[in-house]
Amino acid sequence: MRTLAIGDIHGCLEALQHLATLVEITPEDTVITLGDYVDRGPDSKGVLDFLIEFSQTGQLIPIRGNHDIMMMEARESRSALLEWQMSGGIAALESYTAASMDDIPAAHWEFLEATLPYHETETHFFVHANAHFDLPLEDQPEEALYWEKFGTQPPHQSGKIMVCGHTAQKSGKPKKGKQAICIDTRVYDTGWLTCLDTGNNIIWQAHESGATRQFMM
Repeated sequence: MRTLAIGDIHGCLEALQHLATLVEITPEDTVITLGDYVDRGPDSKGVLDFLIEFSQTGQLIPIRGNHDIMMMEARESRSALLEWQMSGGIAALESYTAASMDDIPAAHWEFLEATLPYHETETHFFVHANAHFDLPLEDQPEEALYWEKFGTQPPHQSGKIMVCGHTAQKSGKPKKGKQAICIDTRVYDTGWLTCLDTGNNIIWQAHESGATRQFMM
């Protein structure tokens, strides 16, 4: 039984499939996805289909990302729709070959609406973007959870290790801080999709091309 965290997927289905094969994910593993399932990459629809199917047989804990929020808010007004499209939403809509937002399957909206602001275990906690070190998780502002960049800050008051995404690492490798690690490795832009085994700090990575690699963090 492993606890596996996967960074921002951004519509990169090929990389996600290669990563799942590389890691040999089983129904006994707990898989925590850190949000930003959609936008920028070529197949947002395929990513959501994959995760919904996996959730029916495996243990998936999906965290909410800012791009997922923008997609949901795009239903509410034309200005929100335009903002989402300018942030990568055009690629997401193209993956559905959708004439309008109404053409997106209800199951996809239900999945996005059921995503979580955070998750924690005995040793780690998982958020999309960041967390203020001096506030408990239940009191974190949305600005921190979904939008704030990863940087240097003291360890969280819980003493647990923070695992996050959101801040894309152009190096293609995760970035470590004090009791924290960011695993957004820019898969949508010639980078890698990253999976972290929190039990032993093994990193697996897959590229849209099918290339894979593995190392210790």
